[in-house]
Amino acid sequence: MDHTEELIAEISRKFLSRIRSKESVYSVDASGLPYRELNTLLKALGNNGAKKIEVHGVYGQRYIGTGIDKKIVIELFGTPGNDLGAFMSGPRIVVHGNAQDCCGNTMDEGLIVVHGHVGDIAGYSMRGGKLFIRDDVGYRVGIHMKEYRDKRPVLVVGGAPGDFLGEYMAGGVILVLGLNSENKEFRARYVGTGMHGGVIFVRGEMNNLVSGVEALEANEEDMKIVDGLVREFCFYFGFDVDDVLDGKFTKITPINKRPYGNLYAY
Repeated sequence: MDHTEELIAEISRKFLSRIRSKESVYSVDASGLPYRELNTLLKALGNNGAKKIEVHGVYGQRYIGTGIDKKIVIELFGTPGNDLGAFMSGPRIVVHGNAQDCCGNTMDEGLIVVHGHVGDIAGYSMRGGKLFIRDDVGYRVGIHMKEYRDKRPVLVVGGAPGDFLGEYMAGGVILVLGLNSENKEFRARYVGTGMHGGVIFVRGEMNNLVSGVEALEANEEDMKIVDGLVREFCFYFGFDVDDVLDGKFTKITPINKRPYGNLYAY
């Protein structure tokens, strides 16, 4: 018996009534399970060849999916805690509910789909992978997003964001659809503060720009990117593609790649 099998066996003995399996699909009851044990179990199951894990009774456990580098599907039923999918490199995580702060923190590769709301600083320092959120997000979403070699992170928000969207953004794509907003006007403040790379697309008008960024109407090439992401979003959440694509899209980009260059001496 190898180390992962021993680990699974050890945790299984401790939480035997919580685990059900059929072929390479596992079902885990996480109600009341401490986050360390839950994450250890998920990693062990992934290392032992699990293709899909359904986790029920999720209630604030942190770091779910953190550091996992297997091509595995993890479905979460409930509300995961902070740092969902942090440093993740490969899995597909689907959340049937809301998620808390720092979802997708420094994600390298993979996919996170949230059927609900997400808290602050989602997508912090993402350098790869995709994060799709059906509803609203909190403050400072997409802060420090970046690109790494051939990786270009993507963050799509179906609802409305809080202030400081794309703060210090260095790469990647953010798309905000505002589907559940009563007023089509984009109201988040300080969007793109310190932005020096990447692009933000907004469905509708964009006003109150900070210095250092500009807003232009999305052109034909831009709309190819938007179209692909909207179709993927609608596939996950059941929206109508034509309805979502109807209307104007605004592109926000940095004017200068070194917005604070004059503040430092070299």
